[in-house]
Amino acid sequence: MTYPKVEPDRHGMLEVGDGNIISWEACGKPDGKPALVVHGGPGSGCTPWHRRLFDPAAYRIVLFDQRGCGRSTPHASESRTDLSSNTTQRLIADMELLRRELDIERWLLLGGSWGSTLALAYAEAHPDRVSQIVLWGITTGRRAEADWWFRGGVAPLLPAQWAALRAGVPEDERDGDIVEAYSRMLHDADPEVRGRAALAWCTWESATPEWPPTRALDERYADPDFALVFAGLVTHYVAHDFFLEDGILLRNAHLLEDIPGVLVHGSRDLMAPIANAWELQQAWPSAELVVVDDEGHAGNQPGIEGELIRATDRFASGG
Repeated sequence: MTYPKVEPDRHGMLEVGDGNIISWEACGKPDGKPALVVHGGPGSGCTPWHRRLFDPAAYRIVLFDQRGCGRSTPHASESRTDLSSNTTQRLIADMELLRRELDIERWLLLGGSWGSTLALAYAEAHPDRVSQIVLWGITTGRRAEADWWFRGGVAPLLPAQWAALRAGVPEDERDGDIVEAYSRMLHDADPEVRGRAALAWCTWESATPEWPPTRALDERYADPDFALVFAGLVTHYVAHDFFLEDGILLRNAHLLEDIPGVLVHGSRDLMAPIANAWELQQAWPSAELVVVDDEGHAGNQPGIEGELIRATDRFASGG
């Protein structure tokens, strides 16, 4: 069970360069243990649920909306928004700017899915600024991971959902790179083209956060602007291989050897197969791998949620 609702007592907009301003908030104990939530997507934005994974009497909980999403500006739902400066390296720099803005020496990182990739990338760039790491739905930014979910590797397990995604692009592009096709449509000048592409993409994304898979659209994508941001940023990052050298986060995992970590993963996660988490733990032996039986990718499933809270509780008194 999550902790009770807690509201932010501080909120700000931080200029990070390239015309971008990121939104951040803080809640919990003002002098508590610092923790940063690294949200998924890319493009999901932070949510009130994330705050409730921490004991507010022990933690100073910081959340921020990554470039282009949530309350950050400019918003990626606008076709004119330039995404050329929306990269993994710029997001890492934004996190460092925020840490300095809040006068935090070191903080715990919590992230799931894309948030696990970004948290790992930040921690490997700034290991001296990270006290502990808690991740779920593990991804490490490798091309093979993207090909599995976004380019049809999983299609034999979800044939109807994959066929629907392919049907959303022009027939002559269905055998090409479907990510690039959707990325192009999501930045089309015609709002109807963008809207149809976002709906099709987000219907695919809705298939397996939980178990069993579904053909229904997740309720969070009912907001057209949210769907446009989410689909636009996901395809932007996937098309650019997450702006990471293939396999670099696993090769550099030795930089995390002095950072305690907990890796929580559902045994039936089709979006991010459990091998991702297992391979990361092999490269980062000081991290603990916790496998949750019969659950999928979403962090708010009871078993995964419970393990995340157990991890933050365990680290609450740590440095």
